[in-house]
Amino acid sequence: MESGLVVVYVTAPRGKGAEIARRLLEERLAACINIAEVNSMYWWQGRIEEDKEDLLVIKTTVSRLEELIRRVKEIHPYTVPEVVALPVIACLGDYCRWAREETNPQRNA
Repeated sequence: MESGLVVVYVTAPRGKGAEIARRLLEERLAACINIAEVNSMYWWQGRIEEDKEDLLVIKTTVSRLEELIRRVKEIHPYTVPEVVALPVIACLGDYCRWAREETNPQRNA
């Protein structure tokens, strides 16, 4: 059962997540975005860093994924933003249909 959806994780500086989310939603690149505050630890330029970040959990379609990734790279303040997409192998049929409808680029026309 293929849903045609993906969940994309994007981290951003604390307080920037809502700005990024709103732009992606306005451009119909996502149907829904959850934002959670997280404490992140990661390697960067040879050191372990620790930051408070916003975690965006983005629901979109496979067909909109490439454009979403391109757009995140354009508007994100990080040099190398985290953009990790995971396939949705199943979801509630009504939710899948809703997400596909909301990410239809013709919806704004």
